[in-house]
Amino acid sequence: MSESFIIGDRVYLATAPPYLKTADTMPMLRPGDTVPVGTQGVILQQKPGDYWAVKFEQGAFLVDTSYLKKVVYESKPAAEE
Repeated sequence: MSESFIIGDRVYLATAPPYLKTADTMPMLRPGDTVPVGTQGVILQQKPGDYWAVKFEQGAFLVDTSYLKKVVYESKPAAEE
C-alpha cells in the first residue's frame, strides 16, 4: 500500500532515487544525491503516475511516492506541576 499525501504535508526523502527530475517548466535530471536522504520538504502538487512535486531546500523536484515518508510529529506531554 502506498502512502498518501496531501498538498502542504511535510515529508522527507526516505531513500535515494537513482536521479531526480526538477519540477520546472523545462525539467532537468539531477543526480540522486542532490537531495540527501533524510532531507525534509513540503508537498506542492500531485502529479500523474504516483509522483509528487516536493519543495526541498535544494529546489523543487518530482519524486515518486516510494521514496517519500510523511514527517510524524510526536506530541510531548505537558509538564506536571
